[in-house]
Amino acid sequence: MVGETLNAPPLLRRTTEESEVLPRHLLYSIFARIGGSGLDTDAFETLRASYRGGFLGRAVAYDNRQSEIPARYIHSLRWHPVRLISFLDRPYYYGAKKKYLDWIASRHLATGRYDLFHSWSGDCLQSLRVARKLGIPSIVEIPTWHRDRGKVVADRAPSAPPAADRRWKENLLQTRERFLEEYDLATLLFVLSEKAADTFRVQGFPEEKLFYLPRGVDVERFRPGVRPPIFRAVFSGALIERKGIHHLLEAWHRLDLKDAELWLVGSVHDEAKPHLQKFWRDNIRVVGFARDVETYLSQGTVHIFPSQCEGSAKVVYEAAACGLPQITTREAGDVVNDGVEGIIIQPGNVGELAAAILELYRHPEKVARMSEAARRRVVDNFTWDHFRARLLIAYQKAMRIKR
Repeated sequence: MVGETLNAPPLLRRTTEESEVLPRHLLYSIFARIGGSGLDTDAFETLRASYRGGFLGRAVAYDNRQSEIPARYIHSLRWHPVRLISFLDRPYYYGAKKKYLDWIASRHLATGRYDLFHSWSGDCLQSLRVARKLGIPSIVEIPTWHRDRGKVVADRAPSAPPAADRRWKENLLQTRERFLEEYDLATLLFVLSEKAADTFRVQGFPEEKLFYLPRGVDVERFRPGVRPPIFRAVFSGALIERKGIHHLLEAWHRLDLKDAELWLVGSVHDEAKPHLQKFWRDNIRVVGFARDVETYLSQGTVHIFPSQCEGSAKVVYEAAACGLPQITTREAGDVVNDGVEGIIIQPGNVGELAAAILELYRHPEKVARMSEAARRRVVDNFTWDHFRARLLIAYQKAMRIKR
């Protein structure tokens, strides 16, 4: 799968035969909003496929911020009762919100009006149980990797139950066992990259249960800009260790490049602050969180994203659409072919990261060649049109498996 050309499948037209394969009424649920940025965009583009296909039944989400799909199709939980316990620590509060979403979706499924259910890992255990009972095919989307991250974990001994006065609170948490049961109950699992798929294969999941669904990007919004007169590296994403920010800062500090800048675009988390202090250079610019990420990507020379664990990072699509060669890891997804659209490194290898930065710093002709290839790769393979076409094929597959 890695490196193959993923040209768009032909757009599906609903012939009589296909109408029997595609669902008639889809129920979709997500712990996000419909319309916006990040995961909210994924949700919107997913619903676009079913709405335009004429089979969207209902979507359950925590808000609706778009107008293309009529509001009658969206069950918004914006004013949810879980707000009453918002004083709880984040894991408990978020766990409660996810279980409330699941409860609402399961009630919709129990009506028998839907013939396909699509949700996200961690959001849908109760709904999947209802779907299984009613014989409704189901899809669970995996945002990152298998819960055990590619490691075969021996069955754990059950822990002692919490004291009665804490039991209600502990029951709000998302446990490993819930995730594992969701995987088993789902008809299909959507994985975003080859690396993510491998974390399921090692657990014994059959290929026919895994469906490869890479993300899309708006190639009109994310476009190449005027390249800067100096070498400008851009990192986009939350400044956290999981995304390799500490490794990037150390590599940049070692190199001490002349006529070069490093832009850090994303929220600065506490865990990044000691690394910023330790490896600070005057040619580092901390931009912070930005909604208009394209403004900064389009002004870069290269994009550096040495992440240690992703499903398929959306910023890798966005940077490629902006024509940026990338120094990244296979853990970040399958957008970059090593030596074609960028350089693939091993996560956590600071020396390898520094060498890759130096390679592109010294060879502007290579940067120019990779820049053209990066933009072409996305336009030919990873637009939202490609995403929706692949999604419809997945829905057909899920319906056939049911039969």
